[in-house]
Amino acid sequence: MLYFQMVILAAAVMLVYYCEFTDTFSPAHQGFACRDPTLTKPDPGPEQSSRVQPVILYSVVGGLPVVLISGVELLIFLLHYNSNNLYDQEKVVVMGDCCYVNPMVRRTFRFLAVYVFGLFTTDIFVNACQLVTGCLAPHFLSVCRPNYTALGCLDTQHFVSQSDVCTGDPDDITRARKTFPSKEAALSLYTAVYLAMYVTSCIGSRGGRLTGPLLSLSLVGLALLTGINRVAEYRNHWSDVVVGQTIGGAIAVFLVVFVVEYFKKRPVISQSPSDEGTADTDQPQTDHLMETSDMYIPTQSPGSCTEVT
Repeated sequence: MLYFQMVILAAAVMLVYYCEFTDTFSPAHQGFACRDPTLTKPDPGPEQSSRVQPVILYSVVGGLPVVLISGVELLIFLLHYNSNNLYDQEKVVVMGDCCYVNPMVRRTFRFLAVYVFGLFTTDIFVNACQLVTGCLAPHFLSVCRPNYTALGCLDTQHFVSQSDVCTGDPDDITRARKTFPSKEAALSLYTAVYLAMYVTSCIGSRGGRLTGPLLSLSLVGLALLTGINRVAEYRNHWSDVVVGQTIGGAIAVFLVVFVVEYFKKRPVISQSPSDEGTADTDQPQTDHLMETSDMYIPTQSPGSCTEVT
């Protein structure tokens, strides 16, 4: 099963590579109306000149989940285990018959693996939509630079369907044909929703009544501001941003609800020091190991999160 999952993840990585870094797939060539006011916004320049630069966006999307999830899992592990009884309860998970993995490492890896899969899925889905639709950016005519005289658009306004009417830079024109839905809006909201649901489930009210909601709302707010910035800089239409955020949020919710099962709690059989005298000493130790092999949280307090199934 692990091998099959690795194959799926590798296939997703390859698709992202071909969509992002090669010209294997080209967007559909959609026509436009002469001097369409929705396409005549000024050219905002390269993505590197944006307020939310790609290096910042992708660093946050790739690095923040690793730091946040690893930190929360480590904190939960340290709060529930001390050095005196570290190995009294099951602290390792048997992988096959040879390998022993700390449950904290296993949980962290699974949460992050689901996140990475969803991130690649969002990117692939958005790229596919952009290639199929070929929708034009608000600044398309500014980078296209069509010859209106040759097109007969001086006195009358008509629809132009030719694919070779642009005289601008081909790379800029290709990027201006790939705006629906907005990739930046989709990836940012996917990350925000996934982490918000993780924080709400794992931290809950144990870190304070406002800690979880504040962190979650901050993440979602920053993602929404990213989409608004795309519209303000004339890089995307409102419809591009709204659809992109819908796609990213929907994929995040789907993964959490149906793959992570909303970080569903499982019953854990554990013994506190006060219960050791009343415990059934005849129960085989192997049964206890089987029942607690995948968990390292000894209590089932409200808001606690457990292993990804």
